[in-house]
Amino acid sequence: MTIKDNESVDLVTPSGPMRTHIFRPNAPGRYPGLLLFSEIFQVTGPIRRTAALLAGHGFVVAVPEIYHEFEPACTVLAYDQAGADRGNALKTTKELAHYDADARAVLDFLKTHPQTTGTLGAIGICIGGHLAFRAAMNPDVAAAVCFYATDIHKRGLAKGMNDNSLDRAGEIKGELMMIWGRQDPHVPAEGRALVYKTLHEKGLNFTWHEFNGQHAFLRDEGPRYDPALALTCYGMALELFKRKLGQGDLPAAETGKAESRH
Repeated sequence: MTIKDNESVDLVTPSGPMRTHIFRPNAPGRYPGLLLFSEIFQVTGPIRRTAALLAGHGFVVAVPEIYHEFEPACTVLAYDQAGADRGNALKTTKELAHYDADARAVLDFLKTHPQTTGTLGAIGICIGGHLAFRAAMNPDVAAAVCFYATDIHKRGLAKGMNDNSLDRAGEIKGELMMIWGRQDPHVPAEGRALVYKTLHEKGLNFTWHEFNGQHAFLRDEGPRYDPALALTCYGMALELFKRKLGQGDLPAAETGKAESRH
């Protein structure tokens, strides 16, 4: 289906206004809501295309700027060393509580958006995978997909680099999908093993997927992009979200037949 991809809203958070970009189906009706967390580079072209893909499959997608306290609205960090250095520095400057408050602000926005059904999911990439993991600790998140979630295994998120994500994993009540690349140096085999062990011991409802892929294999820019693998993973994520969140509603035409959304 066609989408609208030029909307944004400034959400109120304890650490200041947070520019959040909205991608949603163009057709009338109500749809499940998805919180999409970006990489450390914020809302880049590849992240916008991921959001558009999800919206085109029938979701209202909200993408917050994760470093809104530190950067002017609409700042996009470049996919170069300077951009990576800035993103990594801010990752461990931001307070852990502010990451969580940001997630709650977006979830509350999606829950009350006039075009959503109120059912909620979360998805994230790199640091966003970790943030989606933490967002799933909110009881109204029915499903979450985490792409090569960094720093969970080493408790390295936020100021102080001593996050409690593994300790709080048992709070996740929805279904969780963890996706990893075996050739990802940021999350080595022993790190993945620790995360798996924790999720298993805490009795979470999760699926675990490891592929021969590098860090950032989902990003459709740069030499590490794997289009075939990305397509497979998008398919798995969409299946989970449609199964757990539903597919919204279809407005009935005067004839009593459902209108097409395409």
